[in-house]
Amino acid sequence: MLESLPKDMSGIAATPAGDHLFEVNNDNPTKLDEKTAQLFHHLVAKALFLCKRACPDLQTAVAFLSTRVKEPDTDDYKKLKRMMEHLRGTRELYLTLEAEDLHVIKWWIDASFAVHPDMKSHTGGCLSLGRGSVYGTSTRQKLNTKSSTEAELVGMNDVLSQVLWTRYFLEAQGYEVRDNVVFQDNQSMMLLANNGRGSSGKRTRHIEIRYFFVTDRINQKQMRVAYCPTAEMIANYFTKPLQGALFRRLRDAIHNIPHKDGPASMENNDASTLQDHRSVFEDSGAHGPPTKLAARACVHRGPVEGQTWAQVVAGSSLQNSTMSSSRVAS
Repeated sequence: MLESLPKDMSGIAATPAGDHLFEVNNDNPTKLDEKTAQLFHHLVAKALFLCKRACPDLQTAVAFLSTRVKEPDTDDYKKLKRMMEHLRGTRELYLTLEAEDLHVIKWWIDASFAVHPDMKSHTGGCLSLGRGSVYGTSTRQKLNTKSSTEAELVGMNDVLSQVLWTRYFLEAQGYEVRDNVVFQDNQSMMLLANNGRGSSGKRTRHIEIRYFFVTDRINQKQMRVAYCPTAEMIANYFTKPLQGALFRRLRDAIHNIPHKDGPASMENNDASTLQDHRSVFEDSGAHGPPTKLAARACVHRGPVEGQTWAQVVAGSSLQNSTMSSSRVAS
């Protein structure tokens, strides 16, 4: 795919999207000609395939660009150009998946409030069974919300079907799911999810009952919600175009790339310091020692040197070799 890009996409970009990703020029947009618009649609469709299988770091940009394929303008083309330049610059990175314990499912769900031009919010979600993101989602919410708390609750509802399906799938394979935890950084939303109408006040009474489906599943012990500090919220990556050190920190966590300053929640945490917040990509040991699977799934984005991120922080040495295959970029 990179070899077939036009010459004006030959550069390198540090991130897939700028801070203005969700901004749209509705006043005097310059529409693309038919040939360029077809190229735009073609490349976005390819990127959509790629971000679901090998490059989750592109998902937020692709989620927005997918909404612009009908009538793209020059601003949209520039955003596509930046994403492709980032893809070129990171084509030698790895997405490495390691399953530590198939009895513990860990999710991170977040939402950015009113970031779209129509004032709709954006949902991001991430799943891990050990290290690296097995599943990620980045989507615009389908209804307008009146607060960040409501946006978080709607976001939880958006991803809940996948949360439950993952549990049912693993149980159908014969694995007893001992914990299905969803990490959240909005404590008001956690109160609504755990208590339903019992924690609803004047500002939240308008929230439709269907969003307390979350409460019902918590009461049935099919999942639980645990607090995760905003600085450790992996799903934050899928809700907005991050930049700089925070972008690299969360991207490396999602891809399981060694990073000297990754989220602390990715490692074992003492319950006394983070309450019920166990690790992001490491098992806390509360359910017994993790079982490391012999096989690890990898997608090639570059050479792995030395240790994994988790092992660097833990100070342990690399004990298992990693299998890899070339990243899809042609």
